[in-house]
This record gives sequence, C-alpha cells and structure tokens, in this order.
Amino acid sequence: MSPTDHKHRRNGAADDLPPDVNPDVDIEDEAAEEIVEPEALPSGPDVAFTAIDWTPHAGDADGMVGAEVIQTLVKRLPNQPGVYRMMNAAGDVLYVGKARSLKKRVTNYAQGRFHTARIGRMVRETSTMEFVVTRTEIEALLLEANLIKRLRPRFNVLMRDDKSFPYILLTGDHVSPGIYKHRGARSRKGDYFGPFASAGAVGRTINSLQRAFLLRSCTNSFYENRTRPCLLYQIKRCAGPCTGEISHQGYAELVAEAKDFLSGRSQKVKTEISAAMQQASEELDFERAAIYRDRLAALSHVQAHQGINPQTVEEADVFAIHQEGGQTCIQVFFFRTGQNWGNRAYFPKADPALEPAEVLGSFLAQFYDDKLPARALLLSRTAQEQELLAQALSTHAGRKIAISVPQRGEKKDLTDHALQNAREALGRRLAETSTQARLLAGFAETFGLAKSPVRIEVYDNSHIMGTNAVGAMVVAGPEGFVKNQYRKFNIRSTEITPGDDFGMMREVMQRRFSRLLKEHGDEQKSSVSEGPAADGDAGEEDLVAGNGGFPAWPDVILIDGGQGQMTAVRQILADLGIEDRVVAIGIAKGPDRDAGRERFFVKGRDSFTLPVRDPVLYFVQRLRDEVHRFAIGSHRARRKKEMVKSPLDEIAGIGPGRKRALLLAFGTAKAVSRAAVEDLVKVDGISEHVAKLVYNHFHES
Repeated sequence: MSPTDHKHRRNGAADDLPPDVNPDVDIEDEAAEEIVEPEALPSGPDVAFTAIDWTPHAGDADGMVGAEVIQTLVKRLPNQPGVYRMMNAAGDVLYVGKARSLKKRVTNYAQGRFHTARIGRMVRETSTMEFVVTRTEIEALLLEANLIKRLRPRFNVLMRDDKSFPYILLTGDHVSPGIYKHRGARSRKGDYFGPFASAGAVGRTINSLQRAFLLRSCTNSFYENRTRPCLLYQIKRCAGPCTGEISHQGYAELVAEAKDFLSGRSQKVKTEISAAMQQASEELDFERAAIYRDRLAALSHVQAHQGINPQTVEEADVFAIHQEGGQTCIQVFFFRTGQNWGNRAYFPKADPALEPAEVLGSFLAQFYDDKLPARALLLSRTAQEQELLAQALSTHAGRKIAISVPQRGEKKDLTDHALQNAREALGRRLAETSTQARLLAGFAETFGLAKSPVRIEVYDNSHIMGTNAVGAMVVAGPEGFVKNQYRKFNIRSTEITPGDDFGMMREVMQRRFSRLLKEHGDEQKSSVSEGPAADGDAGEEDLVAGNGGFPAWPDVILIDGGQGQMTAVRQILADLGIEDRVVAIGIAKGPDRDAGRERFFVKGRDSFTLPVRDPVLYFVQRLRDEVHRFAIGSHRARRKKEMVKSPLDEIAGIGPGRKRALLLAFGTAKAVSRAAVEDLVKVDGISEHVAKLVYNHFHES
C-alpha cells in the first residue's frame, strides 16, 4: 500500500491546503509530515506497509529529551495502527514497539509515569522518535518483529541465535534424484523435509536413509562422469543408478518410498518392506531378503533417534518458556509428519522484570519473521496478544495457524516435556555462567584489574613464510565466546617483510582500534582499569549495535606473543591515545612451547608465570587455543581460495560466463593465454574488444 492509497482529506478540500503539504495524509501538524520511500523500510514476506514517517523538523525539539520531547510529538500522531522507534541523541534505536493507536500508546510515555525502571530509563534517554503507519495492527506486529531483528534495540526482547534451520532435500531436477542436506533459500526444485534442530541431526538421518533407501548423495557432475559404481555402492549406501546397476523405474520406486517415509507414512513403508522380505525368504532368495532386513533396521535406527514420536500430532512446533536467575530459556521442539525432528534451546535477551507472556510473544514474532510456522503452535503458557499473533502468522504463512496452550492429553505431555527440557537447559547455562563469572573474577585478581572484564579480545596471526597472512580476533565475555564478534584481518601492507609477525600485529591493531575510535570513540568507557562504575547504568552507552548490549570496547586484549609483540601493540595504542583505555596482556609460549609454562607480560610488572594447575591459566589457554583455531582456519580458507584462483579472474570484463566459455573452448587457462586474438573471437560471447583484453593481459610486451 503506497502513501497515495491512504487518502484522508482535511475538511474534504485538498485545494485549501498549502502547496507544500501532502493532502493524502491526515495529521494535525502538516509541517512535520515527511513521506519516506517504501523501499527504505523493511517489510515482512508478502506484506506491504504504508510508508509514512513523522519526524520533527530541526529545532522543533532542540534541547529536549525524555517525556518532554515525546509530548511535542504526540499531538502530531494519528489514531491509527503503526510502529514507533525511540532513539537517543546519537541516533541509536533504543526501542521498537507497535500500537493499535499510535497516538494513545505514545501518550502513555509522554505522561512521565512508568511502572518499571526499564521504561523510565528508556524514556529518559529518548531524544527523538520515528513512526510508521500501517493499515492494520497485524501489519504493525509483523513490521515490529522485522525491525527488532534488523535494528536489535537495547530495550527490546532479542533473539541471541537466529541461524537458519537445515532441511533434507530430495531433488526433482534430475532423472535420478539425490538426497542432500540443505540450508538457506529453497531455490532448487525438489521436496524439502524438516526443519531439523541441527546439521548433525540431518547428517545422521541422511546416513540412515541412505542405508534404508539406497539413494545417491553425489553431485550431478560426479554422477554423469561415472563409468563404474563408486564406493557407496560397494558398501550398500547407494543403488548405483549412475552406471545402470538399477533401472530408472526401480530407483524411482526407492525415491517414492523415501518420500512416503519422510512424509509421515513410515508404517506403510515398513509394512511393504517387511512383506517383500518375507516373500524373498519364501522364494529362498536369502540375499535379497538380507537387503530388505538391513533396510528395515536402518528405518528403525532413524525413528529410534527421534525421541518422542506423537500419535495424534502430525505437524506442530512446541514452545516452552522458563525463567530463573534473571535469565530466560525457550525450548523449541519440531514435529513434522508425525515425527520428532529435534529441539533447540534459545536464551533471548530480556529484562528480568518482563513477564514470561511478554517475552514469549515477542520471541515468537521474531522467530517466524523469516520462516514458515507449523500449522499448530503448542505453548507451555499463554503468550501476550496470542490471538493477534495467530492472525499475523496466518497472514505471513498464507494458511491458518492455530496457537494453543494444551490442558490435557498427548499435546499437554509434549509441552510438559519441552518445559522440563527448558528448565534443565537453563540450569546448565546458569551453572556455566556462574563458573565463567568465577573465572573472570580470578582473571581480574591475577592480572590486577579493578573489576571483572566484560569483553576480552584475543589476537593472533597465521601465515606460511609470510604468504596469505591473516590476523584473527576472538571475543569472550561473561557467557563464553561471542562468535558473532569474531573478526579476521587479511594483511594488506606491502611494506611488511614476509614473516614479520610484529609488523602484522601492528597492522591488525592499527586497523582494529582506528575503526573502533571512528565508530565508538565518543562513547563513555568504563574501563576495568579505572575501578567500579559509579552507578548501574555506566558503560551502557558503549554497546555494539546489533549485539544486544555487549560492549564495543574491550576491557582487556590478549596478544599471543612476548615482549616484542607487546612493544609493537603498546606503541600503536599510544599513537592512537588509548593506551590507558585498554589493558594489554602478552602470552609467550614457555620453553619447548610446553603448555602450562606460559609467561605473561603486563605493563608495570615483571613477566611472570602461573601455577600449572591454576584455573585462570586453563582459562587463558582456552582463549589462546580458540584464537589459534580461528586464525589457522581463516588462513587455510584464504590459501585454498588462492590455490584455485584462475589467471582469468584478474582480467577486467571477464565474468563467470565468459570465463566458463573460454575454459570450455580451450580447456585450461594456460591454453587461453597462448591463444591468438583470432582464436579468442571464435568463442561465443567473446567480442573483438574482449579478445584483445584477454590477449593483452597475457602479452604485456
């Protein structure tokens, strides 16, 4: 719906309005109205939004913050559904909310009376607001979830883990369909089964299905070039359609059986295989009977690893929420075609004062923002605005979605089982967090910090004789490793001597902290070296955008290196003027590189070692091993990319299509380099101009 579709005329006469006012928008103060292009706003799948955004003109709310600036904006708002964004002076989004009536909802904030300290703090930090009008409250709910996931405001409930789910794909674009693990957009033709809770669950299931149905898992190019059966055929994991070991009709029957099994008709498939085994036995064809026996065993293995398989629930997603110790766990179970495809625990970031119903409702809206829900959602307790959420998900999915809280029967057993798993998962997380807190406290005591660090960054380099050099940074905090904050640095400088670790570390530090100063340099920093913060809110401004409250600035940086590395690092920090803002610690390997004999370098102290069985030493070793793993993995990936790089990639104007055409015509890049312009022009898609570019690239003289 475009702004021009949303027509409201003031006093019914558009001609009476000033020429600079849009007559199609009903607002009380036209001077504040601004039309935003629809593409500038995110929208959920298959949902169009009315793209109208009200923001104050420069000077309208100059110097005002909190309830005062909100009062200025309230009189301009319509009594229509929409989404609002509250932002601080730096332009960071603090909170995203939706309302049935924007005017009524924002009026509550303008009154200055708040039920919780969280809302009061949020309003006090607000310096401006933005509003988007939608046609219905359902659209507002969908847009709110989309904006929360994209902007990750500090005061909203946030999903911490939003990885896509893996599926099983039975392809439909080949005469002999294959079975594969699939993640991402469903662009390939075929049948998709899932979701599965993890890639490991998909892998185990595919292995068992291969034993049961003998389906191929090779690529199409591998299939086309076979002249004899591969190893999978020899170990009875594939029927061998590539070399005609089974007819296309016979293979199609195996594929149909696999589809039936994955579609929930597993008992039918097992009955048919059992009957075939019995018939083969009666015909004294014991070899064929043994094959059917092994297939039955493989099917039993699949179902045995699926845990609870309900009898009356064919398709449902089960959610259970448990709160304890200021943290929340939401356990999700996936049931498709009467089979359990696994479960996953989520730990959303939410204010401890929020009720479970509010957390669960916000979580569900975000969870299904980019994926389709099951036909039934079973909850352990009622979610906030549950009916509205069901309508929104039905709109999103294009089919009816039912949300219920079972009170008895098998469905109640499923939610109880999910709730038990949520309690246990949160218990384990609290225990791990407690252990991590003790380690961080011990770390602070060992290295003389004023308080426990919140963000620790660890750095290392990886290269082979200076080639494909990569710098790596891993991040750890109170909840362990924060993998969405990991960074790699491809060493770019041509002035660094190959193998110069000091020079590489200088480049990494320069690039990392120069960018940090540029993006977060004006933010107040409560450093661990400066003692405890004055109040509970200190340092909250210094947050990573999109990481739900995790600090942008490190309290401590650990460098894998000795005194030489530390000298280089401290020089960079001093040049940037932040040497007193970050504590830098060096870790030198012990004699003979023995673990447990590491020597530590801290400014203002002599180098020292820690007792072999000190828990802090184990903690630091874990950090160092993780950065080693990440650095080596990044280096290998870059080296592999360089090894398969073609000289044709360096030629401007030669894209994948022309590169493919040249290689098909000449066989190798080396043969292309020897070709004359006359030969190059004969290739489809290669004009005379492009042919000269290719020829000149290989014949610079």
